[in-house]
Amino acid sequence: MRDDIKWCAGMKDGICLAEPDSSLAKSYLNNAKSSLKRAETDLSEGDMLWATVVIYYAEYYALYAFLQRIGIKCGNHFCSILTAGKLLGEEKVKTINEHKKKRIDAQYYMKIVDKRRVEEMLRLAKIFVSEYDNMVSNLSAADIQMHRETLGRLMEGAR
Repeated sequence: MRDDIKWCAGMKDGICLAEPDSSLAKSYLNNAKSSLKRAETDLSEGDMLWATVVIYYAEYYALYAFLQRIGIKCGNHFCSILTAGKLLGEEKVKTINEHKKKRIDAQYYMKIVDKRRVEEMLRLAKIFVSEYDNMVSNLSAADIQMHRETLGRLMEGAR
């Protein structure tokens, strides 16, 4: 895969501009918080596989809430994360990228990390979700417009 917004914009179900949707963003944030609770339950029950998977999805829902809030649709996780990284800076997607690798290893290759590592993942996921929740809640109309214009420039010539 190319590390390129244009590639993501040109693919089926890739990134595209849509209407900003604060209601849908709120739903995604609620799902993120609910998923964190589910991860805590999985962890307490000793299910490291599903705790790892749900931790990643909690982060993804929070990230996708940001995209929905600014009016970006995407049906591809790689492209959603890439887009958020381009708009917010790579530091804002570092945790989810690390946890995505762990989720794939656990879910598809049965490389399950120990409880201590999953606890640390959950701790970091709570911070990640909280930061995205705060960011989404505090976006101004000017912020939304700036992000949409930036993405528009990055996507130029993609279709």
